[in-house]
Amino acid sequence: YQKQVRAAATGSQEGVGSEGGFLVGTEMSNEIVKRAYDNNQVISRCSKRTLTGSSNKMTVNGVDETSRATGSRHGGIRSYWLSEAGALTGSRPKWRQMDFELKKHAILYYATDEVLADADMLEQEVQEAVSDELSFVLQDAILNGDGAGKPLGILQSPCLVSQAKETGQAAATIVYDNLLKMYTRKWGPISRYVWLINQEIIPQLGKLNLEIGTGGAPVYLPAGGASGAMFQSLFTAPVVEIEQAAALGTVGDIILADLSQYRVMDKGGVQAAMSIHVQFTTDETVFRWIFRVDGMPLWSSALTPYKGSATRSPFVALATRS
Repeated sequence: YQKQVRAAATGSQEGVGSEGGFLVGTEMSNEIVKRAYDNNQVISRCSKRTLTGSSNKMTVNGVDETSRATGSRHGGIRSYWLSEAGALTGSRPKWRQMDFELKKHAILYYATDEVLADADMLEQEVQEAVSDELSFVLQDAILNGDGAGKPLGILQSPCLVSQAKETGQAAATIVYDNLLKMYTRKWGPISRYVWLINQEIIPQLGKLNLEIGTGGAPVYLPAGGASGAMFQSLFTAPVVEIEQAAALGTVGDIILADLSQYRVMDKGGVQAAMSIHVQFTTDETVFRWIFRVDGMPLWSSALTPYKGSATRSPFVALATRS
């Protein structure tokens, strides 16, 4: 059909570049198409404090408690049942300190004055990209940071509880008993908790079964079948998919966390600056963003309960299944 139409043209036409098509302009949209990210799902749930004045460090005092056994609660406070005129026995709590020292991470960006003047949306898009990147890096540190020049992450913390896999459990799987046992290792009400997951584990959650004799029953069936809402919660705690969670089968692919027990300390947000002098001879403007922050769990170790031996913590991860 196109050949017939072109053949019918007796003069210039758009269909053939050399006969006029090259001269037809193409309108360029100034809209920038981008992906949508959410890197505040973890940060927004953490306990936050801001340093003021000329300091870059803060020491936080805490109770040194690692067990709820008698004589260990609150680090050593103990009460006694006494008879009339019975002698009292002294006891005292034990304290510890947590040192927060601001760590710095930054972004540097160059742009010619021409592109800043001529590209209407560039500056605001760069600002948004910078905000997302700084949030991404901080959220990753809250989960995975080793504490060396960056915050100490949940998965590197000595207070992390790692729930063992089931006997004979296949590699890269999640079974119902994993979730039940993770739930029993938490400390405090479930209303404070959130499940942080890698999106890769969703097929595993969708196939969870509760064993009944030699058969089984599905644990999760969305109302409305495949058209229903998927995994908004597990045991009433919200399920949140994040990029920084580990790959399926490794520690950190699913974490049950009370993020109010993670402290983020900053110096009042991101400090932004710009200069026309650094690259004055090339007619470029330099933008700089600096964020000074530190963070760590408020617990120094997992807690042994009063009854039972399995330790508990506000941060519970599933051990590697390989």
